Amino acid sequence: MKEMQLREAKARFSAVVDAAEEGEPSLITRHGKPAAVVIGFEEWKRLSQVPSFGWLLMNSPLEDGDIPERDQSPPRDPGF
Repeated sequence: MKEMQLREAKARFSAVVDAAEEGEPSLITRHGKPAAVVIGFEEWKRLSQVPSFGWLLMNSPLEDGDIPERDQSPPRDPGF
């Protein structure tokens, strides 16, 4: 991933977008700290369609009894 300061990204914005379209993301920094990442639209679309963990759990093929009951016993003494 290419890293550049914000002012450089502004000056070379067209090249940054071209690189993102070709699959090369760019990390934009402001005052030396990461501020943004420029990625291509296809990559953004792929990443935005990742299902949430909650959705995966709700749609999993688990049935009653597949997950063991939680141990309700008190925690053991750490011996401090």
